[in-house]
Amino acid sequence: MKLPSNWTTRIAVAAAGIGLLLLVRCMNAPPATTLEAPRAGYSIVACGERFDIDSPVVLWEDPDGYSAYRRGKHFADEPLDGELRYGKRPGDPQTLAELREQVHAFVLHFDTTGTSRQCFKVLQDKRTLSVHFMLDVDGTIYQTLDLRERAWHATISNDFAVGVEIAHPGAWPQPLNADMRRWYEKDEIGWRMKTPKWMKDPGIRTKGYIARPARKNFVSGEVQGRTMHQFDFTKEQYAALAKLAAGLSRALPRIRLAAPRTPAGEIVNHKVADAELRAFEGLIGHFHVQTNKVDPGPAMQWDRLIEDARRERARWPLER
Repeated sequence: MKLPSNWTTRIAVAAAGIGLLLLVRCMNAPPATTLEAPRAGYSIVACGERFDIDSPVVLWEDPDGYSAYRRGKHFADEPLDGELRYGKRPGDPQTLAELREQVHAFVLHFDTTGTSRQCFKVLQDKRTLSVHFMLDVDGTIYQTLDLRERAWHATISNDFAVGVEIAHPGAWPQPLNADMRRWYEKDEIGWRMKTPKWMKDPGIRTKGYIARPARKNFVSGEVQGRTMHQFDFTKEQYAALAKLAAGLSRALPRIRLAAPRTPAGEIVNHKVADAELRAFEGLIGHFHVQTNKVDPGPAMQWDRLIEDARRERARWPLER
């Protein structure tokens, strides 16, 4: 049956409209990542399984990696000292399913050493401590241990948490004091981080990289009841941290992309009760764990991090 010409026109217009609507939806939808296998150099490891996070990752087994499994000093040619820089989680989980039952927090630290190379030197060689990840100023992520291991970084949370040391000089009770100026200087563009003269090799992977705070001026805010002053982290660190957090929430789903908040919706800026900490599932600061800690400091943009991490998480299919 032949349709009237006016009906043919209507159908054509409707079809075009539907096509345009689908095109707009496709353009606005977040792209789904459909990689067949995790990529080397972009994956984190949990119980031997790899999870692509779409951000550069250097593993402990890589030639330029930092291994907390090493018993001797990393930066000195010395014999094995027999000391372990890590421990086993309760029950010693061996499968991803077991680890997913146990780990439910991601602890954010600043390292106070300024670069990941110096951070590992202090943790591994001097203090015999450990942390799962280090995040350098240029956004490079270093994983030093499989997530099944219990790293020594945040007292009571070590049993149920994964930790990251973010390369950053720290926060101070006095703004622009001598120590703060030892790490920061101003040029024609604005504030930039510098490494002290005694740090001969900062070990930053991106050659010629200049670390600039994500915000132009230092940030002041209250942590543990004290006013602290701090320059922000770099935009490269925020981008990589969001992808790391999103990847952890995929690998270990009890790590929700959320942080402790007050009834008014503000980020809690002090230690939380131990029972509450043990029950919380998500992102926490070192200052949420211990009263004597202020990291990651008042400059951490929690809302930015969480929103970016949630957006990144939506790009990926549900994990097995």
